[in-house]
Amino acid sequence: MARQGRGTARKKKRATRAVRLTRASKARPAGRNGSAPQERVAQYPRRQAAQRIESPGLESELDPRPQFEAPAYRPAGKLHGRKALVTGGDSGIGRAVTVLFAREGADVAIVYMKEEQSDAEETQRNAEAAGRRCILIPGDVTNPRFCREAVRRAHRELGGLDLLVNNAAFQESVEQLEDISDEQWDRTFRTNIHAYFWVTKAALRYLKPGSAIINTGSVTGLQGSGKLLDYSATKGAIHTFTKSLAQSLVDRGIRVNCVAPGPVWTPLNPADAGRSPEDIATFGTDQPMHRAAQPEEMAPAYVFFASEADSSYVTGEVLAELGGETTAG
Repeated sequence: MARQGRGTARKKKRATRAVRLTRASKARPAGRNGSAPQERVAQYPRRQAAQRIESPGLESELDPRPQFEAPAYRPAGKLHGRKALVTGGDSGIGRAVTVLFAREGADVAIVYMKEEQSDAEETQRNAEAAGRRCILIPGDVTNPRFCREAVRRAHRELGGLDLLVNNAAFQESVEQLEDISDEQWDRTFRTNIHAYFWVTKAALRYLKPGSAIINTGSVTGLQGSGKLLDYSATKGAIHTFTKSLAQSLVDRGIRVNCVAPGPVWTPLNPADAGRSPEDIATFGTDQPMHRAAQPEEMAPAYVFFASEADSSYVTGEVLAELGGETTAG
């Protein structure tokens, strides 16, 4: 019986090793020169289908679907054992960040609108496939009470909090300032910058030296946008908030940085009631790379800012990822 037990144990050990090797081989770029990343980029769509979706927008409704899996990305355990909260984590950049954080070893809680439940569950499935926990926290970040409760719940259910990604956003295009209602102005600011303040203030109770805060800005916060006056104003505020908060927290050992993307294919723009389907079809094509970015192209920058191994001497930075544009800011 003892021999059979040892034999069974050896078989299980070999099977476990085979699974690990299979997973590792899938994660490895294909080809002698690691051609898979280049092939992946070459397959990114240059245009989208003409479309409109209802706000807040589901990623599952987009054509084509945004790419977040990052199959060529090779994790290295940079966030092993860390606990992260990501607002707007159900789709777009937030989903891609959540999945990469999980692949790097972090447990993640995501905040999202109740209408986005199906997207949030898909994000959860992908994060948990990496062997990490993913907690779902539905609610409205324009409510300061919810923001505080979301942070408390993330800390309680994850068993700690080390990383905060402020990413939730709202936008609606207009032709001129007079077209912005008081209600739209208020909603944009409460979602895009007030919520960053409320969530961050609540999180500081739990963040310790070595923690990191990462905000999502925008190219519009660097160079403005004539049809996104309120949105651009909030993104400029996020950039300044990042730099000011970095100065405020540096002595506490907490780093604060910001990623400022150009056009990225997420539900945000197709759900913009002020944009036409035809405009969505050519979204991003005016960039030097002649396309919108995919969420998986943005997510590694968040890993960089979250990782002490990569960016321990970096705080107060706004990293612009603009598809070849060099004049912003």
